[in-house]
Amino acid sequence: MVSLSSYLILSAILFSVGVVGFLLRRNTIVIFMSIELMLNAANLAFVAFARFLDSMDGQVFVFFVMAVAAAEAVVGLAIIMAMYRAKENVNADEMNLMKW
Repeated sequence: MVSLSSYLILSAILFSVGVVGFLLRRNTIVIFMSIELMLNAANLAFVAFARFLDSMDGQVFVFFVMAVAAAEAVVGLAIIMAMYRAKENVNADEMNLMKW
C-alpha cells in the first residue's frame, strides 16, 4: 500500500513543475498547461487525503476544481486564439492588450 506521504510528495513535485513552467516560460499555451498541472497536483492531494481519511469531501472538491479548470481552459484558449488572430504570436512578453 502506498503511503499518504508518497502521494503528497508527488503532488508537491507536480505543483513545483507547474510553478516553474508558469514563471519561466513565455508561450501562453505552455503557461496554461502549467496552470492545469498545478490544478491537477492540488486534485491529487485532495484525493489522497480523501482516500486516507475515508471521506468524500476531497473528491467533491476535485469535482469543483475540474469544473473550474474546464471553464478556464475554454475561456483561456478562446482568448489565446483571439490574440493569435490579431497579432499572429502567442508569446506573453509581446502581448499588450491595451494596444489592440
